[in-house]
Amino acid sequence: MSKITVVVCDHIHQTGLDLLAQDAGIEMINAADEPKEKLISEIIQRADVAITRSSTDVDEKFLNSATKIKAIVRAGVGVDNVDIEGCSKLGIVVMNVPTANTIAAVELTMAHMLSCVRKFPYAHNNLKLDRVWRRQDWYGTELKDKSLGVIGLGNIGSRVASRAKAFEMNVIAYDPYVDSSKASHLDIAYTQNFEDILACDIITIHTPKNEETIGMIGSDEIARMKDDVILINCARGGLYDEEALLEGLKSGKIAMAGIDVFNKEPAIDHPLLDLDNVTVTPHLGANTRESQRNIAEQAAQQAIDAAKGISYPNALNLPIRENELPDYVRPFLELIQKMGHMSAQVTKSAVRSIKVTAEGEIGDYIESLATFAAVGALSESIGDQVNYVNVEFVARERDMEILKEVGPNVSGFHNKVKIKLITQKGHVSIAGTVFDESVQRIVEIDEYDLDVEPKGNMIFFRNTDTPGVIGDVGRIIAENSLNISDFRLGRAKTGLALAVVRIDGQIDKKVLDQLSALDACIDVSYASL
Repeated sequence: MSKITVVVCDHIHQTGLDLLAQDAGIEMINAADEPKEKLISEIIQRADVAITRSSTDVDEKFLNSATKIKAIVRAGVGVDNVDIEGCSKLGIVVMNVPTANTIAAVELTMAHMLSCVRKFPYAHNNLKLDRVWRRQDWYGTELKDKSLGVIGLGNIGSRVASRAKAFEMNVIAYDPYVDSSKASHLDIAYTQNFEDILACDIITIHTPKNEETIGMIGSDEIARMKDDVILINCARGGLYDEEALLEGLKSGKIAMAGIDVFNKEPAIDHPLLDLDNVTVTPHLGANTRESQRNIAEQAAQQAIDAAKGISYPNALNLPIRENELPDYVRPFLELIQKMGHMSAQVTKSAVRSIKVTAEGEIGDYIESLATFAAVGALSESIGDQVNYVNVEFVARERDMEILKEVGPNVSGFHNKVKIKLITQKGHVSIAGTVFDESVQRIVEIDEYDLDVEPKGNMIFFRNTDTPGVIGDVGRIIAENSLNISDFRLGRAKTGLALAVVRIDGQIDKKVLDQLSALDACIDVSYASL
């Protein structure tokens, strides 16, 4: 089997490179130190998937050379250097890594907040650089009992709010795209009136950068704030109108500002740097060792999954906006795509229809679930010719029905998703759920109740429920120098059983033939996720 090529265009942490190098199905090309001209003219045309950072522009020239590419992973949050529309026209899925640097950004926000109220950088410089001991010059204020306005209650904003609560602050959040229940769970206030945010002692912003949020805080908003307000921006440059911010700081309306990001970077000549009531850092939101390692690992895993057609987590150019979905929805989308991919491998036949059923609150996202399930099912047979952008067209072209149903919640699970795949040769149904918003499990295959983690190389062995079968299966696997990493058994009232056996290593036809030859075997199949 030919390997799939992943080109690493920019520097990432070594753990990500190791993850790519260790995958037997991946050929990694580390082009981070190559000149960009060579990357475009000689290397990128070999890529099935590319990993980039801010140093590589995914523009028209890049895309014209990347003729094989089916997915691009931006190892970080911002995708300003990626032509998403151009990628969409070519059917290229663009992904980012939005949560790997969450804690780093949260903690930097708190560092700026503390630096602003205690004037820490200036006191530090006065003593260390000027060798002046003047405690009376550096009276600050306390965070306790101050009101904090949090604009954007996503992964970062919500964690800033939690940490601010630990400082005994009065926290109020504004985010029209999240349900107020999220604020309730954090034990903070929620408002739909932006004036409530402008009335706070300290304001911090944690939104994406788009048409709605650019210049969200301008001169009019600053004029309506209370005197001596403190503003923090560790999110994206341009969310605060920088000219208005400058004037507010000069006039004293804004007491202090903590800024990590600028509209144009590097910002080495920015007028904000000349003021004594600003703490600044050079876009350090992701600059921790832990964050860089997490970014690299997640980017590498996303590249591997995309290259193999398993899933496209955090895709930016899908028919849905993943960043606007509740946190519990994303793992269900990934799970149902895995279920679709698994079911197609088990049946190994042309797909006639796929029916997606959802129970519980997840039923509100049935359209998205169906899209992900169909991509998973079709990717087994047509590989990179199908993605989230074109799946409905591809399905119609192949006379495949995509059916959707929201059923009554009678399973005992808070949320449950199920697919039934009908092919030329037969059918298979698989159901799954997600525990604690991240633990994915297959809970049913056909009529068998199971508890299976959807990952790795799996053998599906259906048999008559008679003594000695498990021993025979284990013996055959051991004789082929393979190791069993997990063994799950489901039993039916009909006297049959289904074993799902996860194996370390590759399974070839010889192993499947030996298992099939057992007297108790009804059928055996194989899937890899």
